[in-house]
Amino acid sequence: MSDPAKVRRHAERVRELVASVVRSQIKDPRLGMITITDARITADLRDATVFYTVLGDAVAQADTAAALESAKGLLRSTVGKALGLRHSPTLTFVLDDVQDQVKHIDDLLAAARNADAEVQRLAAQAKYAGEAQPYRVDDEDDDETDEADEAGDVTESPRGGEAR
Repeated sequence: MSDPAKVRRHAERVRELVASVVRSQIKDPRLGMITITDARITADLRDATVFYTVLGDAVAQADTAAALESAKGLLRSTVGKALGLRHSPTLTFVLDDVQDQVKHIDDLLAAARNADAEVQRLAAQAKYAGEAQPYRVDDEDDDETDEADEAGDVTESPRGGEAR
């Protein structure tokens, strides 16, 4: 097993090398507006996965995938020579769907904002089902009872009832 820092450095180098070769050496007309977003390499440095995005529709993405598959040998040999490893890592290209995920999350956030606005609108128009104060407040009754106790009109019996 390799050092994780070494694996990260090799992965970053693979990303840089693939981006450079795609930009300068591959002249395939099927290759669209491509961006190499990330590269990951296994701990044994034998397999590398390269993530890419393509500007365009599904046809442009399919054409770019075909162009990368046809240029895989050139890319693998360039990466192997530049890294100086005993075994050149195999390259696997994966379409990075970050834009689709970002769009989906933005749609979810917009739906949540709309739902919150609807709840706020309904809350502004809401009226109480009963009184504005749903709990009984005995402020007035307590005042009358205190005044009666002071006057001596009402006394409590030992059984809990009122006696006069």
